[in-house]
Amino acid sequence: MPGRTETTHAGKRLVRWASGILIGLGAGHLSLLAFAAWEDIAGWADRGIWAAVPLTLADGGAGPTVESLESRLTFWAGPGSFAVPLVLLGCLMWHLAGRGVAVPAGIGWGIAAWCALGGVLLVPSPYFAGTAAGVLVVLAARRGAARPEAAPR
Repeated sequence: MPGRTETTHAGKRLVRWASGILIGLGAGHLSLLAFAAWEDIAGWADRGIWAAVPLTLADGGAGPTVESLESRLTFWAGPGSFAVPLVLLGCLMWHLAGRGVAVPAGIGWGIAAWCALGGVLLVPSPYFAGTAAGVLVVLAARRGAARPEAAPR
């Protein structure tokens, strides 16, 4: 297929490790949140799913309640956070590796930079594991680019 770069067996393994790390980080984040904030999440079912992020524009000057702030925090820390896209990106990378399609090095650099910055800003955190995933993607892309038969035709 024109424009498609294939990956080596070693590159495939590196991308699979990277995707496993990303899936683990995202799923772990959601699992920890479900464990820590189960009452807030269960409250969404009681009050309706729209209670997750209440849209109160103006209540005559009344500020938000503690309950609504906790609900918003739980939403943005869980389903509204980076965790769901991280799991989806990990699944996509796993699928691409299985088909032998190389993940571009720019994706790895982006993941590595984002996770390194997040790790510095939020110490201690598992963000640095995401940096390792990004580096693995870059290494896999470089191994694929080093093969002359992997070059696009």
